[in-house]
Amino acid sequence: MESTEKYTSDEMMSIAAARQLRNNQICFIGIGLPSKAANLARRLHAPDLIMIYESGTLGAKPTRLPLSIGDGELADTADSIVSVPEIFNYLLQPGRIDIGFLGAAQIDKYANLNSTVIGDYHKPSVRLPGAGGAPEIAGAAKRVIIMLRQSAKSFVDKLPFVTSVGFGSGPGDRRRFGLTGAGPTVVITDLGLLEPDPDTKELVLTNIHSNVSVQKVIESTGWKLRIAEKLEVTEPPTATELEAIRSLVSAGE
Repeated sequence: MESTEKYTSDEMMSIAAARQLRNNQICFIGIGLPSKAANLARRLHAPDLIMIYESGTLGAKPTRLPLSIGDGELADTADSIVSVPEIFNYLLQPGRIDIGFLGAAQIDKYANLNSTVIGDYHKPSVRLPGAGGAPEIAGAAKRVIIMLRQSAKSFVDKLPFVTSVGFGSGPGDRRRFGLTGAGPTVVITDLGLLEPDPDTKELVLTNIHSNVSVQKVIESTGWKLRIAEKLEVTEPPTATELEAIRSLVSAGE
């Protein structure tokens, strides 16, 4: 049942992402909106979702949102704890991760990501956190879900630096680069959902969130955005979803 309550754009993003997750999927997640989405999915419709955090906790079942990947709640509730290299060497690189979540500072129309620098690499205007494990997640996870707030500064025509490859310059690049995963399957923003065209791999707006105009999405995109012929409107959060996500947040405060 659709809620009559107001909700935030972050709540919409987390709920839209949670709806992508299913029971028994192995999900590699980070702190922030991806963690909120995965924990929400566990509470609502995917109790057997297997959550893996980069700190080495396998099958974590936190009772509240963890504050960081080093939060003791993750270790206390995990099925097992392994070293970070083991996660990458034995789970991610062999293709055992079903869903990998990624964020970034910038994205282009082929879902390539930049989390390294804004501006010239040697004299950047902004130095960003860097790659971390993102390139390997982008390359080897079976599916990648990207969560990123949408603006003309974050959705750009040309990246100053490619940290993580989505689809390169288009069809065939992932195979040419030796990347084994399928790549990004959806980009979830505060305005809607974008999915890669099966043939061109260019991101296409397929869903728009309630009360968001197409013009707003176009103005928030640094390239000529393609719009799906049958543009869907994202189902607003239900009362159950809002109650669950807010209880998660309040439990961590």
